[in-house]
Amino acid sequence: MQLGMVGLGKMGAFMSERLLKGGHELVVTDLNANAIKKAEIDGATGAKDLSALVSKLDAPRAVWVMVPSGSPTESTISKLSELLDPGDIIIDGGNSYYKNAMRHAQDLARKDIHFVDVGTSGGVWGIDEGYSMMIGGEKDIVEHLRPIFETLAPAPDQGWGYVGPSGAGHFVKMVHNGIEYGMMQAYAEGFAILKKKEAFDLDLVEVSRIWQVGSVIRSWLLDLIKDAFENDQDFDNVSAYVNDSGEGHWTVLEAIDLNVSAPVITESLLRRIRSREDGYTDKLLAVMRNQFGGHKIKKVGDE
Repeated sequence: MQLGMVGLGKMGAFMSERLLKGGHELVVTDLNANAIKKAEIDGATGAKDLSALVSKLDAPRAVWVMVPSGSPTESTISKLSELLDPGDIIIDGGNSYYKNAMRHAQDLARKDIHFVDVGTSGGVWGIDEGYSMMIGGEKDIVEHLRPIFETLAPAPDQGWGYVGPSGAGHFVKMVHNGIEYGMMQAYAEGFAILKKKEAFDLDLVEVSRIWQVGSVIRSWLLDLIKDAFENDQDFDNVSAYVNDSGEGHWTVLEAIDLNVSAPVITESLLRRIRSREDGYTDKLLAVMRNQFGGHKIKKVGDE
């Protein structure tokens, strides 16, 4: 299937590579010319800008937007809406706020352009493991895009699915990330307690190895923690500074609006906000984000 890909950052580049390996035809663009050249080497057709990308796609076109949420996504969708024709499709696969997705769908519908919102999880490992995708929009349009989702997913029938109308995909991904916050916080606190019990001199690699099989708390996140511990268990050079990408914040606000008690997710968000004070727990949180998402670790001494 033919697809346009806008944005060749960590996620966009890896997704493009997985799609190319799956036999799809890609036209790609990015602000970084070197990223376009790399994709061309992998088999994609490069385009210098959005206008060139649209001109190289056959109608009806499908364009996947994989740029940072907020202004970059807003600007890209706005520009594409002026370039595309009725019947074309815009897919937003970034971490956008679900209410923005609902607005985009309504605005684009006036031009008979379809909009699909895809909550995408998988981080830097998705190129090999596949991506989990929570998809909102018109069901028949999502079905039309099935070959793309089947290739990006861990398996054609696993890890992806249609969850509801426009906005539902990003809403489900928002809550997914809120849960992720709570899981990360629990692991970090637990290992901090183990680390603090100096009388036992516990090997955290061995503890995490034991928990990996048979334990009720086994998970992919635990696997990544073990990998991190194999490199370092002290994190003396890691700053206890954990960023908040926004989705945990949105989840907490939504819980308040819906009168749903969400103390674990809320407290994990607050912990990130106050992570500017030094502590082992926050160091491990920062390391985990680097392990699954490739997020940069702030080192001691960094401004």
